[in-house]
Amino acid sequence: MTDNHEKVLPPTRRTVLKTIGTIGLTVPIQSGAVAAQESDRGVWTFETSDAIDSSPTVINGTVFIGSRDGNLYAVDVETGEQQWAFEIGTEVYAAPTVVDETVFVSADKLYAVDANTGDQQWTFETGDFANSSPTMVDGTVFVGSRDGNLYAVDADTGDQQWVFETSDVIFSSPTIVDGTVFVGNDAGNLYAVDADTGDQQWTFETQGNVESSPTVANGSVFIGSNDANLYAVNADTGDQQWAFEADNGFFSSPTVSNGTVFVGCWDSNLYAVNAESGDQQWVFETDDAIFSSPTVADGIVYFGSFDGTLYAVDADVSSSSQGSRINLRTLGHNGNALMTGESDEDESNSESSESASGDSAPGFGLGSGIAAVGATGYVLKQRLNNNAE
Repeated sequence: MTDNHEKVLPPTRRTVLKTIGTIGLTVPIQSGAVAAQESDRGVWTFETSDAIDSSPTVINGTVFIGSRDGNLYAVDVETGEQQWAFEIGTEVYAAPTVVDETVFVSADKLYAVDANTGDQQWTFETGDFANSSPTMVDGTVFVGSRDGNLYAVDADTGDQQWVFETSDVIFSSPTIVDGTVFVGNDAGNLYAVDADTGDQQWTFETQGNVESSPTVANGSVFIGSNDANLYAVNADTGDQQWAFEADNGFFSSPTVSNGTVFVGCWDSNLYAVNAESGDQQWVFETDDAIFSSPTVADGIVYFGSFDGTLYAVDADVSSSSQGSRINLRTLGHNGNALMTGESDEDESNSESSESASGDSAPGFGLGSGIAAVGATGYVLKQRLNNNAE
């Protein structure tokens, strides 16, 4: 039995990627759409030829997702059939961003690709591999790199506008609200940077790698750290408002739809959890770990697995994703969610009526996105531990 009082921090994503790279993976040889197996909940699956830790972006009837097989895929949401594949030639860890019929995806470079045809529009050279997902606001693409730099790039031309240097690797994907870029790095820092000039506004320090993506709502920045804390930070000053200590660190965000939280786990399962009670509603098993953050569109939950498969699964809900970066319109999800660069406080407030509560977790508003990681991740972990006992 595990001692619930002993905190065991997870490895950093950098360590995980390095380890996986040395041991190799057993993956399918062919890619393409196949019928869902081993569960009557599955709608379809699309197999790539290597692991998927990229999170899917769903817009205008197409799922866009990257794979470690070196390709960016466009897949039909109804059939699971491939529409096109853009060959990058190296692993794609980051989630693509789709705005104005252009797909922005980061890997060894930052790429701009035509969303309809898969043709390359331009590339931008970063100083090292870019695991951070790009964010586009007001004609500028923002992306972090393993070289520790945050880049601002012209969305039309691919020309650099400015670069902000941090002290360590950036896995965190930037969020832009009201002219400020918020991003974390592996030195444990959360940065606020002026979106126009690249000048630092403030820095907030944690005690672990900050690899999750910040969410901004109601004047607060919510960020998870591998020190096992979820922080709320004043967006204007960088002062800590509160910290919630969980039993584990944070890699990526769950998503919320119709009072259900969807989250993938190391144990290869996608869990659907009641947002109010923390009770498990159902579980869908894959063949390997899930780093990919799920996305719900029109009642279907899309996510990737280390088994190399993109899954489309009946979510047993009628709506689409709420909260996280989707609510802030920084990933271009679900057709009408194009980026504005403005704070969606009213929308966040309307969605925050759903809250996570339980014996061990406070009631965070799920419209606050990253707060859902702390609340529901903790509740889910505690219930899994209790079941194991």
